[in-house]
Amino acid sequence: MISRDAKQFFFLSLGPAMGVNGWLYRRLRAPRTGAARVHLGPGIKTYLKGWVNVDANCFTGRCDLWADLRRPLPFHNDSIPAFYSHHVIEHLPDLRSHFREVFRCLQPGGVYRTGGPHGDSSVAKFIAGDDAWFSDFPDAAVSTGGRFDNYLLCRGEHLHILTLSFLGELLADAGFDAPVVCLPAKETRHPELFSECLATEWESDYDCPHTLIVEARKPARV
Repeated sequence: MISRDAKQFFFLSLGPAMGVNGWLYRRLRAPRTGAARVHLGPGIKTYLKGWVNVDANCFTGRCDLWADLRRPLPFHNDSIPAFYSHHVIEHLPDLRSHFREVFRCLQPGGVYRTGGPHGDSSVAKFIAGDDAWFSDFPDAAVSTGGRFDNYLLCRGEHLHILTLSFLGELLADAGFDAPVVCLPAKETRHPELFSECLATEWESDYDCPHTLIVEARKPARV
């Protein structure tokens, strides 16, 4: 795992260049027809063919658009039918602004599927003292509290604790339809949009999932 200091140096050094690249993309190449679906943060292993894959990591990862997801998204208003991110939003410093940006770019009736570490499940397993539910990534811990901290905060990489009520609040504030649908992993209410994404999701615990996944829809008339 790259240190937080190294990541901060990376964004400080290359953030302006990513900003310019995003601006040029929006001016010259960004889709206007609603045909392009957008994958935010593919990283190294989850590139989605046929999508616009957006990431700050263009060195060891694979992306179609080099851009900083902490900045305004480089897409036109009401232009994207679907956004997808998986274990990305917990790393973003301003979730409220992020959801508002996704909402702005989605076309009416468009959907955002997103997910990350399941705060509700982890609290339940912490209270139950179920050490086996927690992994040793990124660090091994002996105590239940240490494993709980390791899972939720990930050595300081996670900036938010994702719970259904919190995501519901943020998505409703951005203007998405309520209620937000909480989905078991490997399922979607919109297979025409997200069927390819399911193969990249690694969740296997259906009783108390490790990943909280929601699909939120922009109203057809805003």
